[in-house]
Amino acid sequence: MTFKTKESRLLLVLGAFFVANTLMSEFIGVKIFSVEGVLGIKKFDINLFGVPNLSYNMSAGVLTWPIVFIMTDIINEYFGVKQVRFLSILTAILIGFAFFVVWMAIKLEPADFWMTQEVNGKPLRMPDAFDAIFGQGMWIIVGSITAFLIGQMVDVLIFHRIKKFTGERALWLRATGSTLVSQLIDSFVVIFIAFYLNPAYHWSWQMVAAIGLVGYTYKFIVALLMTPILYVVHAVIDKYLGKDLAHRMIKLAARG
Repeated sequence: MTFKTKESRLLLVLGAFFVANTLMSEFIGVKIFSVEGVLGIKKFDINLFGVPNLSYNMSAGVLTWPIVFIMTDIINEYFGVKQVRFLSILTAILIGFAFFVVWMAIKLEPADFWMTQEVNGKPLRMPDAFDAIFGQGMWIIVGSITAFLIGQMVDVLIFHRIKKFTGERALWLRATGSTLVSQLIDSFVVIFIAFYLNPAYHWSWQMVAAIGLVGYTYKFIVALLMTPILYVVHAVIDKYLGKDLAHRMIKLAARG
């Protein structure tokens, strides 16, 4: 199969960015960073639902998730709901496959010379480090994939519903609105499955609600800040496709 038309090449590029950034989010997400520390400000001391000392400790996966949001809305805008749903299901399958391959890699017998390596002048047991970084628990994997799929389905549905009322106007409204609602759901689903249902943690609902809400406020702000970038990407694509072709694709996508 060759990608000779502008439409097919565009879908290939957008789809590749969508899948790649989603996979990267899953694997770098094991690192937790301090937003306040990055900004060089004092940590917030938030108390929600009786849960004290909360601050903005976020998964590093938030670095690439905004790109996934933009790709979702752009693909929806030019190719419609069916393409986004197909890519979302495909990506979920690929995430599951990737974790399966990592599980097999963890089970491999390590070479003797690799067992201990010197890192920054200190000995480090490489199998332990590898397992700790890549060996995410099954509950977290299931929660992440489930939240991703539900969030994506909600995103495309709301995007499409808003577009019926706005037409081709107000891109910011349908893109940002759909992202804000889908991320509200995503923020709580992943924590609920990974830490509330998981018997190893069994967090209280207060803990789930408090941490989910704190995380969502960060995503809310990022979604608003990403809106100008969405318009830039939209303009670049319109220029690449040409005004007439871009307009036809958007109208066809709106019809489903």
